[in-house]
Amino acid sequence: MQAFTSAVLAAFVMYAASWYFGWVEGNFALLLFMASIVTGAYWLAERFYFLPQRQQAAAALEANDIVRRAELAKQGITKVDGDIAPAKVRLLMQPWWLDWTAGLFPVIITVFLLRSFLFEPFKIPSGSMIPTLLVGDLILVNKFTYGLRLPVLNTKITEGNKPQRGDVMVFRYPPQPSLDYIKRVVGVPGDTVAYLNKRLTINGKPLETTALPEFFDEDVMRYFKQFEETLGDKKHRVLNDDSRPAFVPGADKFEGFEACSYTVEGVTCKVPEGHYFMMGDNRDNSLDSRYWGFVPEKNIVGKAFFVWMNFGSLKRIGAFN
Repeated sequence: MQAFTSAVLAAFVMYAASWYFGWVEGNFALLLFMASIVTGAYWLAERFYFLPQRQQAAAALEANDIVRRAELAKQGITKVDGDIAPAKVRLLMQPWWLDWTAGLFPVIITVFLLRSFLFEPFKIPSGSMIPTLLVGDLILVNKFTYGLRLPVLNTKITEGNKPQRGDVMVFRYPPQPSLDYIKRVVGVPGDTVAYLNKRLTINGKPLETTALPEFFDEDVMRYFKQFEETLGDKKHRVLNDDSRPAFVPGADKFEGFEACSYTVEGVTCKVPEGHYFMMGDNRDNSLDSRYWGFVPEKNIVGKAFFVWMNFGSLKRIGAFN
């Protein structure tokens, strides 16, 4: 079992290393699922086979010691050298290969269940959601608001709520579903979304905006125009970059491309059923639905709602809209 367990652990290490160095396209949910299955099998084997075996050996050692002492007592020998306690402890002790498998199962299965059905942590890697979310923010995503989904398969098993305009949502990037993206829901099924001359319109109605003081982005050392926008029943801040044109350069020929119209002023799209139109709050520095299309309902991961840590600024901790 030691050799077999060494091979299993080596396979996990090789997969993680290959993922880290970019040799394979990693899937953390799959890795965690497989780790739960493997450690769970070892945990069951430990509980119902290996531990009873060790307990029997310890009991046999203790019984033999009692018999030995009784035999010596018959011969008048009452003082017997040798304490079996250390040997009994060694017999009952888990070997290393069970420590690294069965011993880790409770932790791994807890993380797997919490991450799959309740809350999943993410780190913000880019500035597309500035000023709402900054690079380095560690956020929590609610996995049950939009309905529970089976891990790995992402198959929906409970209905939950429908995403609403203004929600900040994590989803699987349509061109490459192994990647998770985060943007704001701008259009729901049936909406006509227009972003023309850097002004957002939903179903022909321009969104209410209020000018705010300029936002200073420390990463690029620049000021950007900042507005408070009301989308649905949520108010949030957005940025505009006057140096960027209003039109959308280099949009992909995505599925449903015919539902969109691109002009020098921007883009207008009719959101198909079962899909959502997503945009970043950093409007001129976000690759979003304007470029790669609609997000299908099956790609939804969950609703982002809380910054639980930013090591560069503890003031970032808290809920956001």
